[in-house]
Amino acid sequence: MSGLDARDDELRELMDDPECDPVRLRRTLERFGLVNRLVSGWGAVYRRRIRPLAIARGEISVLDIGCGGGDVLRRLVALARRDGIAVRAVGIDPDERSLAVARRGIRHDDQGGGRGATPAIELRRAHSSDLVAEQGAGGGAFDLVISSHVLHHLTAAELPAFLADSAALSRGLVLHSDISRSRAAYAAYAIGITPLAPGSFLRTDGLRSIRRSWRPDELAARLPPGWRVERPAPFRLLATFEVSP
Repeated sequence: MSGLDARDDELRELMDDPECDPVRLRRTLERFGLVNRLVSGWGAVYRRRIRPLAIARGEISVLDIGCGGGDVLRRLVALARRDGIAVRAVGIDPDERSLAVARRGIRHDDQGGGRGATPAIELRRAHSSDLVAEQGAGGGAFDLVISSHVLHHLTAAELPAFLADSAALSRGLVLHSDISRSRAAYAAYAIGITPLAPGSFLRTDGLRSIRRSWRPDELAARLPPGWRVERPAPFRLLATFEVSP
């Protein structure tokens, strides 16, 4: 695992191939929900960072950039609803294949009905730059802007524009969650993902994601002023930015 000493941003994930097996891709996106619940730390992030913001504002609008299969956005919306908080949620992704899985997940939740059901979430095929262009100079459109497992997909040259877009779209808080590269994370994932991996890209792409991901000190060195890196859970990092009132 000597390759973990340096970030490998030349490595490509199988699911990013437009010609990849669609069944394996769908299974991968669908199983992300369980993987994220187990390792991503979003539950703790919601309790410590998102719920206080939502309570202070009385409601919350959320943008998920690169929402993938939509599981993180659906979970955060459900948690807010459980706490009696009104939510307006938008998920964007440039990949229509991911959005198709996200739409099915939303329909499944809606069919459950009752207090825990996820309300309508708007999904759009778009990049963050598209929303910035639509917004113009009018200021942030969302109380909270998030992403999950997007940072490791970005090259060092792409990172500044992504951070600038997310800050421009927020009028409150920005939270970008990702893996923190380490040998321990690599070894733990290689073993732990085994039961969920068959018939999907979870094992191969997950290990490649770790090799592409940033260490906290590496990411912190590249963040603009006002940004910081937090450690919300083992093997995780969180790039945060708070918009000045």
